[in-house]
Formats: sequence, structure tokens, C-alpha cells
Amino acid sequence: MEPVSQKKRVLILSEGFGAGHTQAAFALAGSLEQRCVSIETRVVELGSFLHPTLAPWIFSAYKKTISAQPKLYGRLYRSQYQKSLNPLTQLALHRIFYAQTAAMIRDWEPHAIVCTHPFPSVVVSRLKRAGLHTPLCTVITDYDVHGTWVSREVNKYMVSSEDVKHKLLVHGVAAAHVEITGIPVHPSFREVHDKTLIRQQFQLAPLPTVLIMGGGWGLIGGDSLSEHLVAWRDRIQFIFCLGQNEKALAKLAADPRYVHPHIHLLGFSREIDKLMEASDLLVTKPGGMTCSEGLAKAIPMLFYDPIPGQEEENVHYFTKHGFGEPIQSSDTISHWLTMLASRYSDVQASRVSNKNRNLPAGDGSEVILQMLG
Repeated sequence: MEPVSQKKRVLILSEGFGAGHTQAAFALAGSLEQRCVSIETRVVELGSFLHPTLAPWIFSAYKKTISAQPKLYGRLYRSQYQKSLNPLTQLALHRIFYAQTAAMIRDWEPHAIVCTHPFPSVVVSRLKRAGLHTPLCTVITDYDVHGTWVSREVNKYMVSSEDVKHKLLVHGVAAAHVEITGIPVHPSFREVHDKTLIRQQFQLAPLPTVLIMGGGWGLIGGDSLSEHLVAWRDRIQFIFCLGQNEKALAKLAADPRYVHPHIHLLGFSREIDKLMEASDLLVTKPGGMTCSEGLAKAIPMLFYDPIPGQEEENVHYFTKHGFGEPIQSSDTISHWLTMLASRYSDVQASRVSNKNRNLPAGDGSEVILQMLG
């Protein structure tokens, strides 16, 4: 093993506004270190690292706003869509993060900086305007581009699709600065796992299986969605993945309708790749990371309750390309559950034919390797 001083260091900065940004950061870090032993990565959620007391309060307020007032969030998203962060917000980020981020970079001396959230990208861009020469790569973790992602100091953008590249060009970004890589997902999502072994591990029956995700923030789609699903529990198996929302997990566990051999209630899991492999349909909030993981697994997706803004754009993209569809009514659910119950072989065959369809060949790590030279 080479000494640390001989390694190329890549600092990957994220933020805790939803798990997807940091998941993308760790996925990219893992891929880089897997591909090249002479690379050392460091993943930092900037707010949590620099301000561990303040950050949880901010993230909690953000979650409550999203949960209680999604339309307000959507109006704010749209009203600022073509704009970078306003001067007041930039000043706040400058006061909160600028000096400490500069010190972190000075101490660790990375050869490249990667940002998977717009806030650290804004901070590093400001440092570059002040004289920092470290190359900056920004990974856009949705299927849309808000103006806050855009800065002339970014040396390279990694984006999910041709659609997102086009939107960056409209923002004035040069085509040479944009690479279509897909959103970085953990390498395990590109691997094929043994379905029989997965069923044994999670005590699953050999039945058509639906995986329901999105409960980490208490956003599991409401009682009507869940009730409509579990009405099919005698013919179809359901896995509810509730993340770290212990309250929601306890609530479902105490409900007699969910006490059934074909209903499995799970908390936080690091094996979502296996659960997607063993499932035949994913019902989820349309976050960029979850959608990308589902795309890598070629699992059909149904989307519920998109947050106005980037999640709506994610739904639009995946529906347009035939990778999923929104739940418009109970008829959407009934259609898919009927197919699973009566035409299971057709659903399986369609998934096989869609495997790796339209997936970018790489995972973004090659872009960072080129930056490092």
C-alpha cells in the first residue's frame, strides 16, 4: 500500500437534505477507490461536519416544510428556477462555511473536489473566485437542473441524462464542461444477486413481490395507498421499507392488517440492492437516487406524492422514457397488481429485456480520474 502522501486525494462534499446527495457521494467514493488504489477519498456532509449543533435543526425544519407545505416549497423552487442563490443566501453560506471550508481544504490538500449538493458547490466556487486552484466537479443528483447548481467556477458537471445536459447548456454552461454519467449508485446495484438466496435471507415467499419505499421521512404515501396495496396480501408479497422512521414502523407493526406472512416491515437497511433484486415492482417517492438505483436494477416503478419541483421533474423524465409512471389513482395500482397476480411471467420477461436499457456506460469515476491526470 502506498503512503498517504503518494495518493491522489479527492474531497467529496455533500449535505444532509435527504439521503440521496450523500449516497451519491459515497457511491462515487467507493467506485474511485475500487478502480484505483492510489486514490484516497473523504466524504463530508459539510453542514453536519462544521456545525453539528446547528445542522440538525436546519434539516429538521426542511423536512417539516416539505411534509407540511409541499406546495410552498414548489413555488419557491419554481420562482428561483433560473437563478443562482440570491446574494443574502450566498452571504449566509459565506459566513457559516467559508472560513472553515477553506481551512479543511488547506489542511487536507485535495487534488480534486467533488460536490453532490449545490450548497457546498457554491462555497467552493466562492473559494475558487478567491484564488483556490483545485479542480471542482459538481454532480447533479436529480433529473432536473435548478439555477442554484450553476456556477462558472465549476470545471466539470456530471449529469444524469441528455435532458439535464441540455438544460445546463441553456443556463450558459459550455458543452465541454458537461459529462453524462448517470447519478452515481453503489456498484452493488449493477450486480446480479441470487434471488433464491435473498429470499432465504429475508424470509420471503416465492411470490410476486412489491417493495414500498419512502418512509424515512414519514412519507409512505398515506393510509389509502398502503391499504389499497395490502388488500392484495393473499396473492402478492409486500416489503415496506421505512428507513429510520421508527414511529411509522411501530404504527404499522401494531396494525392487524399488516400482520400477515406476506407482509414484511423493515427499518433502515443497507441492502436495498438485494431487496430491489428480489422484488418485481417498486412503489416509491421519486427521489433522484432511488430512481437511479431502480433504473440500474431495471425494476418497474410507481411514483407517489412527488414534491413539487425536482421530484416532479424526476417523474416526468422516468415516465417519458418508460421507466416508471405516477400513481394517478387506485386504478394505476390495480392495473399493476393484476398484472403481477395473473401475468407474472410477462412482467419478469419485460424486466429482463429492460436490463441496462439506456444506462450510461460509466459511473462518473472516470471523469474524476481524468481530472486528476
